[in-house]
This record gives sequence, structure tokens and C-alpha cells, in this order.
Amino acid sequence: MITLLGPTASGKTSLAVHLAYELGGEILSADSRQLYKGMDIGTGKDLDEYILHGRRIPYHLIDLVPAGERYSLFAWQRAFHRAYEDLVGRGIRYPILCGGTGLYAEAVLRGYHLPDVPPNPSLREELRGEPLDELRVRLSSYGPLHNTTDLDSAQRAIRAIEIAEYIREQKASSIDHTEYPPIDSLILCLDLPREERRSRITLRLRERLEHQDMIGEVKELLASGIPAEDLIYYGLEYKFVTRYLLGELSYDEMFVSLETAIHQFAKRQMTWFRGMERRGFTLHYIDALLPMQDKVEIALQLLHSWETDNQR
Repeated sequence: MITLLGPTASGKTSLAVHLAYELGGEILSADSRQLYKGMDIGTGKDLDEYILHGRRIPYHLIDLVPAGERYSLFAWQRAFHRAYEDLVGRGIRYPILCGGTGLYAEAVLRGYHLPDVPPNPSLREELRGEPLDELRVRLSSYGPLHNTTDLDSAQRAIRAIEIAEYIREQKASSIDHTEYPPIDSLILCLDLPREERRSRITLRLRERLEHQDMIGEVKELLASGIPAEDLIYYGLEYKFVTRYLLGELSYDEMFVSLETAIHQFAKRQMTWFRGMERRGFTLHYIDALLPMQDKVEIALQLLHSWETDNQR
């Protein structure tokens, strides 16, 4: 398998589509928000990008469940392995795992498995009202395999702590949660200079708000009956646009707060990817500013070298 990582706005989807076109591959999404139906603009699904030279590149793990539902890593792993095994069974030599949710990618590469964790009312009550920064500190005490990239609300952080606490208790009982085998993969990571990343994020946010009607998308989700607190739970665009529509933020306050949150999110993504290297993975960085053909050629050269090394 090829795994393509990178921060938001780095051009992951476009490169993945070009590689899939060259290699006859199909794309598996590793994005924790793109799996929700109806959440298109805010999650940057950009489904038109999957058409290249008149050919649609097949993709998987997008639009799995309706917006408003909660979807766990446990459920995503099961869906990933069903899709992955189908691709391998059909003779797809190069499935491409593409996304910015580092936990999702690392979980399947390592073969790590989280259980379907039940709610813990007493723990939730204990943590209710704690500042987000303190919740993140507590979460970090459980170990490296806990998602910090998506934790932009106290509700999401409390759920992550709930999962971490459950796993610690189960490990104390000597229960093994590794049910899926590790997957050998060439790992590519798009590298974008900080200032260019910030510029792209700002330009993309303006485009989504002023030309793609992201506010209209959130209005439709609310009108469909999804509670505001559920959209806020998803964080980033859905959190701040919902608060704007509720009258809690002015447009300018919404824009500035959301822009800052996305910058922080991208920084946490890169921190996660660097952490993967400390945890034993080899990441091959590709300059995101290179022309597409150059990026494709570098990726293919790395793939050839990786295959040669594996055959020795």
C-alpha cells in the first residue's frame, strides 16, 4: 500500500489521484470528517478532483454515514479493512491511503485496534467544565496513540479520554486489542513551508465562505434537524459557522476564530506526522510546492526503491 499524508491544504487529494491514475490504484480516505454525508464543503471533499483525463479514480471511506451521527475509530477500522481486502481481492496492487487524520493512518499501519467503547457517565461528569487545554494534557498522559489533531472541542477531548481510560483498564486486565495485522506501506508526506501553508489556508477559507456557500451548507444541515451541538462537536468549520448562525459570533469574529483554529489544526497534524517517525515509521517528504509531474515522478522513484528493498 501507499500512504499519502500531509497537512490540510497541501494538495494530498490531487497527488493521490495522479498516482492512482499512473498505477491503476484506488484511494482509501483517511479523513475523520469526510466520512459524513452532507458535510462536503467544510471537509474539502472536492470530489471533482477524482476525475483525471476523463477517468474517475475510485475512492472509498467517504460518505459512510449521515451527518449528525458519531463514528468511531473502531467503526472506521472495520470499514477500512473491508475496503482494503476488497481492493486486494480484485487485484489492485496499489491501494492509496490518503488523508490528514494521523491517528487513522497510524492505526491501520500499526495494526492497532480500539474497542467499541461504551459511555462512562461518571468520568464525563468528572471532566465536565474542565478547560480544553487541561483535557489535552490529561489525554497526552495515556500514551502516543491518541488523536490530538481533531480535538478542538471539550466534548471531543472528553470522548478521547473516555476511550483512553477504557483501554488502560482493559490492558490492566491483560486483554489484547490488536486484532488487525500491520500493513506494510510506503509512507509519503507532503511538506509545505509554514507561511505558504498559512496563505493557502486563508485563501481556501475565503473561497469556501464567499464562493462555495459553506454557510449555506451548515444552514441546510441545521434545517435537516441536526442539533447545533452535534455540528459544533465536529469542530472547525462546522463549529464556528454554527456559532455564527446562532448569533454567538459576528462574521468577522467567526472568520478570524476559524482561520486561527485551522492554522492550529495544521500545526498539530505536522506534529503528529513527526511523532510517527519517533514511533518507528519512515516518512518520505515531498515538497508540496513542486509541479505535479515532479511530485509524481519522485513518488514513483520512491516506490521503486521501496519495492526493491522489500524484495531483498
